[in-house]
Amino acid sequence: MSPSQSTVSAALAALRDPHTGLGLVEQGSVRGIGIDGGRVAVELQLAYPARGWHEALAAEARACLEALPGVEQATVSVSSRVHAHKVQKDLTPMPEVRNIIAVASGKGGVGKSTTAVNLALALQAEGATVGVLDADIYGPSIPKMLGLEGRPDSPDGKSIEPKRNHGLQAMSIGLLIGEDTPMIWRGPMVTQALQQLLNDTRWQGLDYLVIDLPPGTGDIQLTLCQRVPVSGAVIVTTPQDIATLDARKALQMFAKVEVPVLGIVENMAVHVCSNCGHAEHVFGAGGGERMADQYGVPLLGSLPLDIRIREQADSGVPTVAADPASPLALAYRDIARRTAARLSLQARNKAIGFPNIVISNT
Repeated sequence: MSPSQSTVSAALAALRDPHTGLGLVEQGSVRGIGIDGGRVAVELQLAYPARGWHEALAAEARACLEALPGVEQATVSVSSRVHAHKVQKDLTPMPEVRNIIAVASGKGGVGKSTTAVNLALALQAEGATVGVLDADIYGPSIPKMLGLEGRPDSPDGKSIEPKRNHGLQAMSIGLLIGEDTPMIWRGPMVTQALQQLLNDTRWQGLDYLVIDLPPGTGDIQLTLCQRVPVSGAVIVTTPQDIATLDARKALQMFAKVEVPVLGIVENMAVHVCSNCGHAEHVFGAGGGERMADQYGVPLLGSLPLDIRIREQADSGVPTVAADPASPLALAYRDIARRTAARLSLQARNKAIGFPNIVISNT
């Protein structure tokens, strides 16, 4: 006897998405069910890039379906489709950028820029089209981390082409000035420069633009929150109390301007000695988790204090690009999936309309 549509749907409803915490049916990922005798075909579509999970999800769904009475063969296709999500009131998304994710910290020295670059590369590895904007006007570091050199092109004398490397589109004030040139600018000039870098760059079909913010809650952060259509924010901290104290200020800033905080990344959580394997919590333990619990936001992941992360960023080939199969790169990719999944739960913005990008794995 052939299984019914409701039986198949009920079986799929029991499968949960570990990145959102919701069931596949509940989050609308079941796009189609076909039944032909003992053969069942199911189409699943995630609302965030998750290329690294597609195969495992398809296998889990097949096993679930083939355990049903009357099912002889199950075929499952998995794809991802990224949507534009709502931003602050009175603002609309940019025409070539579906979503802007701000990466912030209240304190310098926590590895925020390294995390932002690897997050962007990880989102790309999961199947998205991604750009990076370096919003640190006084201390731009993205060009060095991405191995970018030379001034960007300007085809019309008004707009500028983003520089490209490792598959990312990128822009930074560091590409427009000398490496050793200090930016001796007051606040209004800095905020104007940020807006020009964002709006005058010819971004092309981005699913996500990751903005690497300078530390603190000053002019640049305020400008970003008030004038830039941000879909969500990620807070980077280390476990120590001093770092989480400042990170709380960044989190509260986004809350006050109604930018959803997608979660917290705990960087430098543990150091493992490369010689003896001894694990030590150099900056304390559990600070990110305690902060996440206090403010009711998820801990997206914890990253170790590892010399390779620093060396690879300094060389212009960050970890996710340098060693994509390494445990470190896979940790960044897990954080990227969780970040994008959290954003996918936000309300959508239908005011943007460039062609949809579908990532499939059959």
